[in-house]
Amino acid sequence: MSSTTLTVLSVILALVIVAVLAGALVLVRARLASTSTTLATLADALEGVESEHLAPLKPAVEAINAQFAIITGALPGIAAKAAIVAERRPS
Repeated sequence: MSSTTLTVLSVILALVIVAVLAGALVLVRARLASTSTTLATLADALEGVESEHLAPLKPAVEAINAQFAIITGALPGIAAKAAIVAERRPS
């Protein structure tokens, strides 16, 4: 093959590679746009769930957590007393 033919084929190959990469980037952009739209819809739905269903539960959850804090604070003392009782118990 002549050098002119090789040069022309190299240019054609470069153009094909650029075209394929450009096409792939266009597809990636389209899929990312679709994903962005879907995520925005999901975010709106989650905000609705939070404001309508979870926000009214906040006071109850805080009250329950306060009770758990009291219980977990008392556990070390209970464990210490249980250890004393266990030591005094005959085998």
